[in-house]
Amino acid sequence: MAHPKYVKAIRGKKTDKKDAQWIADLFKHDLVAGSFMPPLPIRQLRDLMRYRFKLTNFSSSEKNRLQNSLTVSNIQIGNVVSDTFGKSSMNIITKLLDNPHDTSFDMEPLIHGSMKGKLPELELAIDGLITPEQAGKIKVIKQHYEDLESRKTELETIILSLAGSYSEEIKLILTVPSFKNLFSAIAVVSEIGVNMDVFPTAKHLCSWAGLTPTNNESAGKKKSVRISRAGCYIKPLLVQCATAVVKSEKHPEIRNRYLQLKRRRGHKRAIIAIARMLLTAIYHILKNKEPYNPDLYKKSDVRPVNREITVEQAVLLAQAQGYRIMAAAT
Repeated sequence: MAHPKYVKAIRGKKTDKKDAQWIADLFKHDLVAGSFMPPLPIRQLRDLMRYRFKLTNFSSSEKNRLQNSLTVSNIQIGNVVSDTFGKSSMNIITKLLDNPHDTSFDMEPLIHGSMKGKLPELELAIDGLITPEQAGKIKVIKQHYEDLESRKTELETIILSLAGSYSEEIKLILTVPSFKNLFSAIAVVSEIGVNMDVFPTAKHLCSWAGLTPTNNESAGKKKSVRISRAGCYIKPLLVQCATAVVKSEKHPEIRNRYLQLKRRRGHKRAIIAIARMLLTAIYHILKNKEPYNPDLYKKSDVRPVNREITVEQAVLLAQAQGYRIMAAAT
């Protein structure tokens, strides 16, 4: 299979037959680049993981709808507890839905642990008015959310059974910073596979995932360098992991790189660069079958002892550090 972007004929007066002749001529001269197609087990795992991603989006939408319905009814549990969908919070919401007009019930048997110290605040938080229409809507949303979570649990069981064949690669990916969730590692395997020989270099993989700047320059004028729309499933995952890891000081080799890029290029471009950095690390980890090693970044950051720079470069370096350059008095 080939991507239409790379085999399309010249625009103009043409037909399907002319398109077929054009593609056949390209293939005859070995100019048709095949698209990446993983083996069947990886494609099956990819299909299940993408469906899990959709179920997660549906669950998030239902959680937002339920929270909005509570806000409309002036039920501000979210201002008191950290998770509105925790066990204690759901017990309170269920009790409210049984009799929306009764908000003076005893909440102490419904809550657990440290939340008992927030009992006065919780009593004020539920001092609202839930109309019968809103109560019916919340019941439907709550039931749908619970059904989605049950179906998602069943799907995850199937995913784990299929991912057992790639346990070694998944364990290696879990050594990468910010990859703490098992399903995040499985999602990476389902998208790029475990055989890195299909990508000549890590740059090819990053380009395939849509994490590299566009090369659009003509007559010495550089045009848009924004990233492509490719990798609509793996790119958000890597961006999410990159956003999490730059906030931690446990991985200075990544955080320092982010801070340097953010100072010059801004937050968004720096996050894309860190996501590309993580994917590059995953490429070499899967190719060499070695866990993540932060010392390799420290070795590459060491400047050579006999490094030489020009006077102009020294001036720019001093200005970047905040020094004001003054001309020498004659």
